Amino acid sequence: MSDRSESDRSAAWGRVAEDGTVFVRTADGERAIGSWRAGSPSEGLAHFQRRYDDLSAEVGLLERRLTLSAADPAGIAASARRLLDSLDDAAVVGDLDAVRSRLDAVMRATEQRRAVVAAERAERNARLAAAKEELVAEAEALGRSSDWKSAGDRFRAIAEEFRAAGSLDKRTDSALWRRITAAREEFTRRRTAHFAALDTQRARSRERKEAIIAEARTLADSTDWAGTTTRYRGLLTEWKSAGRAAKDVDDALWDEFRQVQDAFFARRNAANAERDAEMRENQVKKEQLLAEATELDPADTERSTRRLREIQDRWDAIGRVPRESAASLERQMAAIGDKLRDAADERWEKQSVASSPFVTRLRESVAKLELKLARAQAAGRTKEIAETEAALTTQRAWLAQAES
Repeated sequence: MSDRSESDRSAAWGRVAEDGTVFVRTADGERAIGSWRAGSPSEGLAHFQRRYDDLSAEVGLLERRLTLSAADPAGIAASARRLLDSLDDAAVVGDLDAVRSRLDAVMRATEQRRAVVAAERAERNARLAAAKEELVAEAEALGRSSDWKSAGDRFRAIAEEFRAAGSLDKRTDSALWRRITAAREEFTRRRTAHFAALDTQRARSRERKEAIIAEARTLADSTDWAGTTTRYRGLLTEWKSAGRAAKDVDDALWDEFRQVQDAFFARRNAANAERDAEMRENQVKKEQLLAEATELDPADTERSTRRLREIQDRWDAIGRVPRESAASLERQMAAIGDKLRDAADERWEKQSVASSPFVTRLRESVAKLELKLARAQAAGRTKEIAETEAALTTQRAWLAQAES
């Protein structure tokens, strides 16, 4: 801008009186703002015009700050208010009414901005309060949890999330944080009590299992295979009902108990294997005796019966055979004995019948009647033949019945 235009602008808004007093013109009239004696009146007006330009530039800075989203409307308003309050005494030459209008506009804009910021802050606080309330509710639910590991980890995460979420007013934040702290303290109290009880239970379990191992050791050298096996099964049932000690301790105790059992069962299995081998040999021997007994002749009753008694004595002396074969072998040997006894009984009965006086008389009677019948038939005596045949039939029936 040329010196002439600057001079004209200065003259439009102010003047320097003959005594050096400087005046500024406003809508309310002139106002003395200072004095100038250092140079010409135009230089004086230019000096105060530059001070006005500085004032205008400061207002412009406030206007530009309003366009920034991160600007603090309260700070801008305070600066604008300070400038507004200084206008009545400002030692400048220029359009002070325009500056006042601009500052009023800035004040209105800051009010609007503050309303927006307040609404945004209220919305943000509402969201933050809801988020923190949700964290508090979760913490209070976790306070009743028995999932000690995950709940403890989550409590730590909740504390971090609460702090990272941002701040509400101190009173509200403190109240919410106290609720989280109370929930965490309740959880910690319950967890401490739980693990204290668990330690007590584990100690009892350890003592009980050590006692079971001690008893198991006393049985390890037993040869009462069946009775000791039954007791070991009972000890295993007691072991399962004794509960668990600490994991490393429980694992070590179980290994010790299993080693004691394994030692006993290894001895039992070895003894059973030896016994089974012996019983299989006994089975072979009894099968050989069975084959020998099968060859006995039932017709030679006395000799076969005597030989069978000898075979049975050797059979009994052999001892036990495998369970799955024992019944079959015994049935076969018993069947051979039954067969020889039946043959002996039949022979004895026949001998008894043959030597009976009654049977002898019946045989003599039948022989006499047969001779009488032959004579009657030779003589042709019909009546005698019929009577003799009838008597002979009766006698023969009696003899057959007696001999059977």
